[in-house]
Amino acid sequence: MTNLSSLYLTGRQDFKFLTQENKNNLPKWTESNIKKTQTIKKLVCGRRLHFLVWKKPNKLEFYEKDKEKRKYQLPKNEKIKDIASGYQTYQILTESGKVWSLADKNRYKEVPLLDADQSTFEKIRPVTFFEEKKLFVNSLAMGCSSCYYLCNGDQLYASGSNLDGRLGIGQNGGQVQMPVYVQDKVIKIFAGNSAPNFFFITSQPDLLYACGNNETGELGFDSRVSQSSPTVVKNFKGSEILTVSSALFYSILITKKGQTFGCGYPKPNGLGVEKTIFTLIPQLKEKKAVQLKTGSNRTLVLTDQNELYGWGFEKDQFPTEEDKNKSNYFPTKINLPGFFTDYLDSKNMIQIFSGAYICFLYLDFTNTLSEDLRILFESKKFCDCEIGIMGNQIPVHKALIEYRTKLTIDQIQNKLFGEKSSINKEQTLSFLKWIYYDEISYFEKLEQTFNSLELTFPPSVNNTLEKDIAQLYKDDDSKDFKILVNIVDDQDEEDKDEGEDKEDNYEEIRVHKFILYARSGLFRAMFDNVNEKDNTNKVQDYSKKSIESLEILIKYFYTNSIELTADQDPELIVDELSDVVEYYQLNNQCNFESELNKIKNQFDLN
Repeated sequence: MTNLSSLYLTGRQDFKFLTQENKNNLPKWTESNIKKTQTIKKLVCGRRLHFLVWKKPNKLEFYEKDKEKRKYQLPKNEKIKDIASGYQTYQILTESGKVWSLADKNRYKEVPLLDADQSTFEKIRPVTFFEEKKLFVNSLAMGCSSCYYLCNGDQLYASGSNLDGRLGIGQNGGQVQMPVYVQDKVIKIFAGNSAPNFFFITSQPDLLYACGNNETGELGFDSRVSQSSPTVVKNFKGSEILTVSSALFYSILITKKGQTFGCGYPKPNGLGVEKTIFTLIPQLKEKKAVQLKTGSNRTLVLTDQNELYGWGFEKDQFPTEEDKNKSNYFPTKINLPGFFTDYLDSKNMIQIFSGAYICFLYLDFTNTLSEDLRILFESKKFCDCEIGIMGNQIPVHKALIEYRTKLTIDQIQNKLFGEKSSINKEQTLSFLKWIYYDEISYFEKLEQTFNSLELTFPPSVNNTLEKDIAQLYKDDDSKDFKILVNIVDDQDEEDKDEGEDKEDNYEEIRVHKFILYARSGLFRAMFDNVNEKDNTNKVQDYSKKSIESLEILIKYFYTNSIELTADQDPELIVDELSDVVEYYQLNNQCNFESELNKIKNQFDLN
């Protein structure tokens, strides 16, 4: 069943070229004409009339006023990890730690390329600096005419404009063409694409730093003096912070508990507070924020209840619950498009995007399980059998195939690829795409395949994939991997005899290796760096979480839901699961956190 999606926009009326009927009906919420057959992974807006959309693993689409849509494709061995936008530039980070650039020729000084003056939006260009310096880029961020890179795990580099000291390299002003080292032990970086400043978090010590323009008090220092070197933002530990983002005159900070703080100049763009230190925003005091986006003059905040709040907009730009003239100044609840209210539930997540002049709402119906299994299908990792015509066979995972069809591999092989078979490789791939991630394509031929197997076509509108994988969780016989969880406390570990068998001190969680590969970036990286011929069938878990919490996580990998038994401590489980999205590198944070929020609400743990 094809995933539904819907992308709505509002903002300056210059963007009317994006509306389906090209009518002058902005700034109210308007459905975009962007094709939504693929899940939108991320959308970033530049300051001018263009933006970049990331849909497929190595493909991008570029939209610009009065011009045809441009399509870009990175080399097949490169998969996009993240994209960021600056004034009129975009940078793309791939899983291999490489950086790629798109830039307007008039803004080339923002781009770390020796021949950056030749940059155009016509072609993606590789930034070779990091490869030449043997730097692996883990994450990137872009401010106004400035770029920030987290390399080799914790080393911060910066390039671009250093006006107001926004690069944090200890000098005020000037242009830095190639990235320069700032400092180490950095674990997270934050910037707003229209902001002349920068925030980052360090691990040792656990602190939040800021630098750059501070004329309106937007750095949270209780002053209005700009900082050309990183300076500690007091009253916050780095580990408490979910995200920080700056607009032109103010900054917004959200904690992991969902509290929303602001500092800076409130007019004309609004904060609800007028402080030069981060202050809790009164209108959002009782709300738990989960997403934050800022443009040059505007802010969007989404809560865990899918309530959208905005401020800093021109009058009447958004339909609000109450028609207040002060909506420019105070965070005001924004009405969602009717499509969203019709289809929104705990499994369908709103994604918000904002640029200098335009804002987007995206209702994501993506089945996170199917997206993860798509990764597995494309990797062909841990396949244990093949189907197809001799000489043109395709590696597959036996347990997954048999649970989805309720047929054995031999039965499928005989019915589809017997002596009189007319099924070609394209048909086989179409069938396997349904097996792995519920995609229905090549409709007529796929129907023939289903008929040959005596399966009902089309499949039920109910999510058969989730049901089948949930059943697979109960099949211990086909599980081929063990996670060893330490059940000895630290003191007992020190007191053990050296000759004692360490495996006696572990409990096992059994799991399918291919499920771990599909659902966890941590395990995926581990398996990619291990030779399959080594036949590794177990691993020790170093997260120091209880076996109860890990069993709940593994079950989530199969079921997309979190369930507690009567004898489990909900407070302990919630505490231990609070960081698993980041630690185990889960593909979709919103889905997991939605499930965790249900437990918090059930046991009043907010």
